Amino acid sequence: MKKKLRIGILGGTFNPPHLGHLVLAEESIRQLKLDKVIFIPAFIPPHKELEKNNPEIRYKMAALACKGNPAFEVSMIEIKRSAVSYSVDTLRAFKKQYGKEAELFFIIGSDSLGELKDWKHSGELFKLAHFVVAARPGFSARSLKKGIRAIEMPLVDVSSSDIRNRVKKSFSIKYLVPEDVRKFIEKNGLYK
Repeated sequence: MKKKLRIGILGGTFNPPHLGHLVLAEESIRQLKLDKVIFIPAFIPPHKELEKNNPEIRYKMAALACKGNPAFEVSMIEIKRSAVSYSVDTLRAFKKQYGKEAELFFIIGSDSLGELKDWKHSGELFKLAHFVVAARPGFSARSLKKGIRAIEMPLVDVSSSDIRNRVKKSFSIKYLVPEDVRKFIEKNGLYK
């Protein structure tokens, strides 16, 4: 009997990707017994404005962050679509790619919970994937809506906006992002 594929989907801007993203993906694999987690940099996120949107740069950083973990992949699915990145379109595409028998687990931080009702075709999202929420600093994953599962993870109090601000002020970001990502940011003069 063929094993049912269990795939985590972790979307975001990854501007830049940081250790919190990697810990979330790793804990999702462990707690949900996933085969892999696919990181999906958004082309144009519908609920977030990007100061300078260079999706290829964000993709490269995500690929550097995931390097060395065979259970992590990075997909250009939303970047290739070259349009506003709606999760429902991405989940539909992955269902088509992996087949109905594959189980998709859409991973979000608890800070996104309040926005879910405003997402495009939010009702369909729950038919396409299991929703998984991880607590983030300052947010609670308690009293979850039916159909949303919580995972426990160490609280890693780091955010992409904090990292960008640190770079602007010439503060160190060492140990907040993978070393290859730190070097890439420095080499390319990002966030200055």
